[in-house]
Amino acid sequence: MLPPPSRLAAAVLAAGGSSRFAGAAKQIVPFRGRPLARWAIEAALDAAVFEVVFVVGGAVDLAAALPEGAVLLENPEWAEGQATSLAVAVHAARVGGFDALVVGLADQPFVGPDSWRAVATAPAREPIVVATYEGRRGNPVRLAREVWDDLPRSGDVGARQLMARRPDLVGEVACPGSATDIDTQEELDRWS
Repeated sequence: MLPPPSRLAAAVLAAGGSSRFAGAAKQIVPFRGRPLARWAIEAALDAAVFEVVFVVGGAVDLAAALPEGAVLLENPEWAEGQATSLAVAVHAARVGGFDALVVGLADQPFVGPDSWRAVATAPAREPIVVATYEGRRGNPVRLAREVWDDLPRSGDVGARQLMARRPDLVGEVACPGSATDIDTQEELDRWS
């Protein structure tokens, strides 16, 4: 078993256009007193294991949701799918000389710092480590430098495509919390 990577960055993907969310940008709608995206960003920051927390934005001005300590990366190609946001984060991690990137989503407010920390620090034989919640895979996902070139660069998928194609590269770590995401106004109302 290998130790966890020594230089870690995190990325919260928040660039989407909220197509299923009626009339508003879900990343900045209030959820339990804070902009929705801020929950995920603060969880990554509070994990206190990352040298930098990148937030990839594009469709929405995230200034109000960005806490101190997070670095905003713009994705001008956000409309082409989640893979373009992942590519922006991977590029920043590559330029920064990081060994691994831990990626989560801005619309998952119940993924807390403990989950980010568990995925980031898990020893593994595999270059991809994915969080599980009650046996089901979710986010965040740790991507070692060695798999970055194999990630999709277009489409509305992140690392799932690579994990499905190469299950031998994937390890799992059980995490507390829930990977429930908020995609609609009804879901926001239900969980508020």
